Amino acid sequence: MLSAELVRSVLDSAPDAMIIIDSAGEVLFANHQIAALFGYAPENVVGRKVEMLLPERFRQRHVGHRSNYAEAGRVRPMGIGLELFARRADGTEFPVEISLSPIQDGDTLLIAAAIRDVTERMRVQRELQEARADADRANLAKSRFLATASHDLRQPLQTLGMLNGTLRRLIDGADASDALEQQSLAIGAMSRLLNALLDISKLESGAVKPDVTDFRVAALFDELRGEFASLARSKGLHFTVEAAAESVHSDPSLVGQILRNLVANAIKYTRSGSVWLCCHRDSNAVRIEVRDSGIGIPRDQLNLIYDEFYQVGMSANTSRDGYGLGLSIVHRLVKLLGLRIDVQSEVGVGSTFALSLPVADAVSETTWARPAPAPLTRANVQRHVLLVEDDTGVRNATRVFLKGEGFRVTAAASLSEAILRASETRDIDIIVSDFHLGGDETGTDVIASVRKILNRATAAVLVTGDTSSAVRELGRDAQLRITSKPINADEMLALIKELLDPAA
Repeated sequence: MLSAELVRSVLDSAPDAMIIIDSAGEVLFANHQIAALFGYAPENVVGRKVEMLLPERFRQRHVGHRSNYAEAGRVRPMGIGLELFARRADGTEFPVEISLSPIQDGDTLLIAAAIRDVTERMRVQRELQEARADADRANLAKSRFLATASHDLRQPLQTLGMLNGTLRRLIDGADASDALEQQSLAIGAMSRLLNALLDISKLESGAVKPDVTDFRVAALFDELRGEFASLARSKGLHFTVEAAAESVHSDPSLVGQILRNLVANAIKYTRSGSVWLCCHRDSNAVRIEVRDSGIGIPRDQLNLIYDEFYQVGMSANTSRDGYGLGLSIVHRLVKLLGLRIDVQSEVGVGSTFALSLPVADAVSETTWARPAPAPLTRANVQRHVLLVEDDTGVRNATRVFLKGEGFRVTAAASLSEAILRASETRDIDIIVSDFHLGGDETGTDVIASVRKILNRATAAVLVTGDTSSAVRELGRDAQLRITSKPINADEMLALIKELLDPAA
């Protein structure tokens, strides 16, 4: 049997302050750590009530807690879910963690308490919580900045796009046409940057919700061939799209966005040679590969390629071809869809990006494809457009363009003005409205109000940078098309044509 002296020696060597009390709360034993933690010599604690170690505001309540524990004693931490504090001899308080253990001494129940100072741990926890809150605020601020900057820059860019479309239809001179074509390319480049920024802000805010279905890879490959063949050819590259018979289960639109970014990157970083797009079955998945014979990526930089604004081999003061956002978007979309992407690369040889997708549950004969744009023919003369836009520059540029295409245009800057114009002229064929108008007014309010006045589901185009769930839900309206700013003149005309002449 262990001697009392040995037991006392073991308790004195424990790293925590230890006390033993009886059911009345009198301290029977205190180890040497009591002095370091509380500033009391052990002999100054023994024989006194344990409440002396507590702040005065807790002492009365603690008597009741101690009595309850004595009646149903069991090993447990004290004050679960609460912040516990102890009081030093000098009156200062500090947070503690206390573990209680019952000790049966014959018919007498004793309570052993191990007491630990958790000041440092709580300080670290607070710092972590503050750092997490700071990071959340920074992410929110970044998302708000991206959304605000995108919206504010879209307005003048939308104006430029409409004016460029108008001038390209009015001017025939070779030099002027070439200048306008270069202007159009510059507007397109800026539009792509804004769209990339908006894509990132959408993904970070959780506004993008996957719409998963079965679809054939071949339909997507056909689109990519049509979109990138001329770009590759202009750089002297061979763009090979292999036949694909596989069907996969994912969101076709978001998978298409991933592959567009990968193909665009492959073409951008390939100075000569080829870019391949291929697909094959790999175990229980379908593996889509984008391969190129480009400059390659150094091994020590592979872990950086998904960072925003990172570009292979680009220093800060180098003229940039693009903005390094494509792979960052790819990374976010892959994570959102729960997919896997692998990359292999060798400097001077090329790179291969491989996207693995689940096999379709059941192969359907119905193929998915993005709707083809309606043919761009001159609109029927005197078809009536109600144009609602609160930005003067965008409104005037769009009005000039649509009038040049033969439409009769009634312009309004607000919901109330749109309602007034619809009440005055009831022969409106289509509504073209911005989503965010002045104050709390929206384009959806305009469409609903005008339709009510006209007593029919008038066709409508909603132009917006807002991709919230509420806006996405509007896509179920067969007489409504939603498009993001900046939209160029040809795209605008195609949407209007699609709604007014669906059989064309």
